[in-house]
Amino acid sequence: MATRRVVLKAGAILGASVFFAPGRAAMAAEGSLKGVTAITGVFGDGQKLVAVAVGYDRAIDHEKLVTDAFVVEGRTITRTYANTKAATAAVGANGRFVIIELSSADETAALYAAVRRDVIRREAKVAVSQVKAIAAADGTSIAAGGVPVMSTAVSNPIVDDFLQREYSDPQTGDSIGYNLFIPKAYDPQKSYPLVLFMHDAGATSDIVMTTLVQGLGAISWASPQDQAKHEAFVLAPQFASQVVNDQSEATSLLDTTINLVRKIAGEYAIDTNRLYATGQSGGAMMTIAMNIKYPDVFAASYLVAGQWDPAKVAPLAGHRMWVVVSEGDAKAYPTENAMMDVYEKEGAKVSRAVWDGTSSPAAFTAAFDAVDAKGNGINYVALKKGTVVPPGQEDSPGANHVNTWRIAYSIDEIRDWIFRQTKS
Repeated sequence: MATRRVVLKAGAILGASVFFAPGRAAMAAEGSLKGVTAITGVFGDGQKLVAVAVGYDRAIDHEKLVTDAFVVEGRTITRTYANTKAATAAVGANGRFVIIELSSADETAALYAAVRRDVIRREAKVAVSQVKAIAAADGTSIAAGGVPVMSTAVSNPIVDDFLQREYSDPQTGDSIGYNLFIPKAYDPQKSYPLVLFMHDAGATSDIVMTTLVQGLGAISWASPQDQAKHEAFVLAPQFASQVVNDQSEATSLLDTTINLVRKIAGEYAIDTNRLYATGQSGGAMMTIAMNIKYPDVFAASYLVAGQWDPAKVAPLAGHRMWVVVSEGDAKAYPTENAMMDVYEKEGAKVSRAVWDGTSSPAAFTAAFDAVDAKGNGINYVALKKGTVVPPGQEDSPGANHVNTWRIAYSIDEIRDWIFRQTKS
């Protein structure tokens, strides 16, 4: 569980400046073009630059817009349409912005990517050229530009909705940075659940937003779709050092994290009967350790690709949890099997299932329903070996482990299940 080395690409880390050769791209264009905004998205394998919004001084005729009117340096354009704001949309409409969607499979799409023991970070910068005239909604024509125009702004949907703060714990003396999502229609007269997400060891960093861009574990709970179903706070600490190890030991940062949860719960209208914990790999191990040491804090937990010493987990037999692991995970899978045996020996009823990791959303729903119908407090899902690792990564060490959480946090029904659990 060694911390991964950070590799800086394109000259800078996220949020810093990057320099290009003079004359390669203009920072602004004269006339009708008023700016370029890079738009990102977060996937199971990290944040990527997925679209560009080109702003104009007048509304663009969406119906007459053609994809080959633009070129984006080093990227594949998949869709082009007009919009009233600098954001992607399912349907285009006449507006001041041209939205250019880009292939997430492009080699240069990734802004955050974990490659073996390295972490690659790139700044969200892109150069756009208008190479054909386009029609404005008022009947005028906007001529093709000259030089490429460099993006000068970035939009990070969902990620930008989190606040970044730091907590200094007077009890442990530790300080940790954290990200906090507050429901957009927050009403202090209401009562809200809170989800605590803890990242894996590979995302260990002193860059506080790392946990938001390394995968879906934090932001999936804060998406507009999830928040429409379950208005909730999402707390995502960023650990600058590892908290747990493979000997099932934890540092004082474990206690600091619990104290942070209690602090946030005391500052906002949060229902302490609906506190939930989740994490992947080292974060799942933290979740297990927390539930053993602080058994009355969380109503339920979602454990992804984690493990703990089976001799220590008997106290969890009465805890409500959903566990996902890969059959190809050499450490987590056999250890989780042993942990489930302990729970059953303690009298717990465990629902066990094997799922195909390549399942469609509809197939995952059906598989979830079959497990959920049993009504047990502990649900244990193993992703079938051979269905987790993408082609070409079969021999990559740890690929089954990492790809488990890329799949697990995309399954909506498990997140829904968590919110159904309560301590009261």
